[in-house]
Amino acid sequence: MQVVWFKRDLRLEDHAPLCAALNGAPALLLYVFEPELWGDPHYSERHWRFVAQSLLEMNERLEPLGHRIRIVEGAVLDALSDIAEHTTITTLYSYQETGLRRTYDRDLGVAHWCQDRAIPWHEFQYNGVQRGRTHRRGWAKSWHQFMAQPMDSPDWEMLAKIEPKVTFKRVEEWSAERLRSLAEPVTVWEQVGGVAPANAVLDSFFGGRVANYHRSLSKPTLSRKHCSRISPYLAWGNVSVRQVYQRLLQAQAQQGKSRALSAFNSRLHWHCHFIQKFEAEDRIEFEPMNSGYDQFDDPWNERNEQAWIEGRTGLPYVDACLRCVQQTGYLHFRGRAMLVSVLCHLLGGRWQVAARHLAQWFLDFEPGIHYAQIQMQVGLTGINTLRIYNPVKQGQDHDPDGVFIRKWVPELRSLQGAIVHRPWLLGPIERASLELDYPEPCVDVEEAHRAARQTFWARRQNPLVLQEVKRVLYRHVEQDAFRTVSRSRRR
Repeated sequence: MQVVWFKRDLRLEDHAPLCAALNGAPALLLYVFEPELWGDPHYSERHWRFVAQSLLEMNERLEPLGHRIRIVEGAVLDALSDIAEHTTITTLYSYQETGLRRTYDRDLGVAHWCQDRAIPWHEFQYNGVQRGRTHRRGWAKSWHQFMAQPMDSPDWEMLAKIEPKVTFKRVEEWSAERLRSLAEPVTVWEQVGGVAPANAVLDSFFGGRVANYHRSLSKPTLSRKHCSRISPYLAWGNVSVRQVYQRLLQAQAQQGKSRALSAFNSRLHWHCHFIQKFEAEDRIEFEPMNSGYDQFDDPWNERNEQAWIEGRTGLPYVDACLRCVQQTGYLHFRGRAMLVSVLCHLLGGRWQVAARHLAQWFLDFEPGIHYAQIQMQVGLTGINTLRIYNPVKQGQDHDPDGVFIRKWVPELRSLQGAIVHRPWLLGPIERASLELDYPEPCVDVEEAHRAARQTFWARRQNPLVLQEVKRVLYRHVEQDAFRTVSRSRRR
């Protein structure tokens, strides 16, 4: 029997491991809910609900073929051991996974288990991320070559007609009823998992929403409509980057290479670019990418961290963004970057706290992108522009009328005009008359912003930080860009 192990690749199209297994021999399709991941602080029920919705849809499509994905709860090695007790596993198929250290350690365990039993484990490249790279020479060219290849389309005529019989003992097999219970939506805000919802999102995006894509990226309200909203489906593998990229090429052929489509094209490249950073250096889950920053051991403000977690910082635009992402699982890119910057630059919070809580809230949590972005926004790479966001200015620029703020911070709905961005300027009599139940700001924004600029820009000139820059550039940046940055630094 062959085993196809699904992880963050929850689809039946453009799926190389599935194609390889459809060769006429019996194949067992397997998904494992792992307690170690279920209890990991990066994940929340929001993620597992999306997974359950995806698995339900996959099994509904497999049912007419007389097959299903066997869904179990427990350790992967226990599930494989149960299968091995019933039959000889001839081959294990899966995609490579660029995930948390937990998943990498688990994969090492699976590799040893397979090696001990002489079971071939074929891991396929996932999207444009290339395992084993120590530099970026030729990476972009390889990415384009991979994306241009034909889809890995399973030949369902080659699916063995008899479903393998396995009784699981070490792990618990889930019933369809239990899966449906987990998959039940709890809010109208969250996107629903599955291939059909993913394709519907792509259809509506390329069918019209894309026109205002480039103008809406930084807008908290407009981004919900005009951004692609495909990121959760990429994160959990309902669609592949190649599928989306080839849809983009079709749209460009039909509509022309507009500025909006070009902006979306660049972000598809960035998707794999950032995951490749994590693939090459996954220690950034725990440590600064630029090890020169290890020397700075700042005290942290636990009270401010808690206010940030609760969305009660007293900074209206910050609190609106926090509450929005907590309730919906989505926030535009600039809002995400601002939340990290505000916590770590202005409020004296730890980047690890930002990483953990935002991962729980983001429905599209993708470990590689997540940690590469966290490091970049906090300024721990030494190579990226240091962005210290002023949250008041961000609100004024991107939510000038306060519509987004009033939606997500109902305590401020009675405020009219620009004062909604700075409610602390109200006098005590005005506050009392309006019965505002809203906290004072955790910090003086201007003073904290000034102090952060002095501290963090000075650190970029630290000798140990500068010493690490060349290594970071070589490992994570394409060579043309590497030479450009190196020349500019010498000047």
